[in-house]
Amino acid sequence: MSARASTLLAIAMIAAAAFTVPAHAQAPASGAVPWVLTPDMGYGYDATGKTFAYRMGTNNAKFLLKGAKKVPKNTLFFIGENGQLYMRSGPFLEDDGRFKFGPG
Repeated sequence: MSARASTLLAIAMIAAAAFTVPAHAQAPASGAVPWVLTPDMGYGYDATGKTFAYRMGTNNAKFLLKGAKKVPKNTLFFIGENGQLYMRSGPFLEDDGRFKFGPG
C-alpha cells in the first residue's frame, strides 16, 4: 500500500467515526459533538462511500502503523455536496468558539 493510500485510509478511518460511533449524551455549548474514538476500533470509508467500524486486535499493530500518519490538529472532515469525503486543515472555529462555516 502506498504512503498516500495509507494516509487516506487512516484519515478515512478517523472520519468514519463520525458516522459509526454514538456521540456523547451532552454536546458542548458550541453545538459541536466530540467523537468517541477508542484504541481497539478502526473506522473505514470504502471506495463506494460506505463507512464501517472494525474491532481491531493487537497482532497486526506494526502492519497497521506502517505508512500511517498522524492527523494534524485543526483538521476538519466533511462530506461535500457530491458525497465525497474531504478534509481541510487550518482553523475552523471563530475566535469566540463558534463554527466558522455554520449557518448564520
